[in-house]
Amino acid sequence: MKPKTIKITYWILTILFALAMLADSYGGITQQQAGKDVLQHLGYPMYALIIFGVAKLLGAIAILQTKFNIIKEWAYAGFAFNFIGAIASRAFVHDEFSLLIPPLVMLVIMFVTYYFWKKQDQLNHQTKNN
Repeated sequence: MKPKTIKITYWILTILFALAMLADSYGGITQQQAGKDVLQHLGYPMYALIIFGVAKLLGAIAILQTKFNIIKEWAYAGFAFNFIGAIASRAFVHDEFSLLIPPLVMLVIMFVTYYFWKKQDQLNHQTKNN
């Protein structure tokens, strides 16, 4: 894959993923009813909605910034824990399989975005060393 294609793909996927996380963050911070219903169903306390919302907001900002790679790594890890936790939570309360698919899809999208970030970063280091 050409470097320009990698860069464009990375940024498109990253922006779309960040927008999805910002939308979810907004729902959590503003305590939308859908989020409350899910947390109640899963047995989590209602204040977790705000904590998760703020974490997603900070994570989205972290993956969009280009200066601090360690913070970006931690944000991706946090998102991975979030999606894995969502899948596990749904499974533990015996939700139907179709409810496990959305966090699984987001986990896959996140890993694809992460992969392209690493490819982009690798190309940047090669360019600097040449």
